[in-house]
Amino acid sequence: MGCGSGRDTKAFLDRGYSVEAIDGSEELCKYALEYTGIKVKQMYFQELEEQEKYNGVWACASILHLTLEELKPMLVKIAHALKENGIFYTTFKYVEFEGMKNGRYFTYMTTEKFHALLDEVNVFKIEEEWIDEDARQDRAGERWLSVILRKKRTNEYTMLI
Repeated sequence: MGCGSGRDTKAFLDRGYSVEAIDGSEELCKYALEYTGIKVKQMYFQELEEQEKYNGVWACASILHLTLEELKPMLVKIAHALKENGIFYTTFKYVEFEGMKNGRYFTYMTTEKFHALLDEVNVFKIEEEWIDEDARQDRAGERWLSVILRKKRTNEYTMLI
């Protein structure tokens, strides 16, 4: 979700995974197609309507562009798109902030804020989480919250409709 130029998509393809890539930017979809050789679907996260289709969802530094209120139903949509016991990986900058920066919207997370979000939507359980430094040299000192989540079994959560 939010494949950008296709870097992570290509890494998964090179390891033999079957991949469907999406991005909201038509321009980035073109770059990703050229780089990966697979068709990239231009769509916004909120358009996700798949049901129990994927073994895993990879959203590295992408869904942080949704507001906190948009993230709640998005997490439920991702859970619905995952097969039973599916895995979801996502990252957020590790700091307290929500708002516009350089013309783009960002929702950053602390561990506490993310746990509260997960408790509220109640469709995932944490498999693993960690905080690490940004690997880019021009971003020294910036930290990221990375989480691997597992979809809860349907009988482990209730849904609000």
